[in-house]
Amino acid sequence: MPSADGRPWPPGPVPGRDDFAAALFAPDLPVPAGVVGPGGRPAGKRFAVYRNNVVVSLAESLKATYPAVAALLGDEYFSALARLFMSAHPPKSPILSRYGGDLSDFVAGFAPLAAYPYLADVARFEWAWLESYHAADAVPLDPAELAVVAPEVLGDVRFRAHPAARLLASGFPVFDLVVANRFEPEVSVPIDLLESQTVLFSRPDIDVMFRVLPAGTAALAKALLAGQALGEAAELAFVADPDFDFPQGLSVLLSAGVFCGLDRGTA
Repeated sequence: MPSADGRPWPPGPVPGRDDFAAALFAPDLPVPAGVVGPGGRPAGKRFAVYRNNVVVSLAESLKATYPAVAALLGDEYFSALARLFMSAHPPKSPILSRYGGDLSDFVAGFAPLAAYPYLADVARFEWAWLESYHAADAVPLDPAELAVVAPEVLGDVRFRAHPAARLLASGFPVFDLVVANRFEPEVSVPIDLLESQTVLFSRPDIDVMFRVLPAGTAALAKALLAGQALGEAAELAFVADPDFDFPQGLSVLLSAGVFCGLDRGTA
């Protein structure tokens, strides 16, 4: 690599990729061998600038992916958490939008945040939203296709999940927490941390849709998205809620566009 004035720099050992990456996320490590400036001297200051740019860029990317987590923790704490996460989970892809999927598990195992167990599910919500947003396009199932299925085989019908469909079951009011800290921060609403919520994500068109499902509909969605037959899924829904309104619950899922096809008959 030439210097700023065009003259070639003295050759040095080529830094190993693993050593170079490790040094990016560990300021206590020395400048990797082979990172040199004019005269063949270690380019400590240049590497420090590069390291800082990488860390700042990744931290900003994580904040963009997890704005609700950042809002709940505060910018300073989230930045410190992001740096610790980077050290343990350096990026494996050059695409920033794919970075950070392990943050929820990292938060769940981070002892200083043990008093805030809902934070991991807030992170799972935001990652599910991102996955739904970037999922492949597909035409949602037309409910009319189900209407023409013969009644005697209706219970054996299985639905093909839309690529953007996601389901998150949480022991906390994860929907309320994310809405209050990401989508509607200006609205003040009471949040009961003892409430459990299951959230359905879909993207039938351009925008990601998400909604809280009652117990019966949540059980139906979980079973159908897992590939179980409609009759089996209905039984599970009634176990979850003996008063479950089956037609209404199925209508909610169909209107949300979480399916993109169906298979008649047994698997």
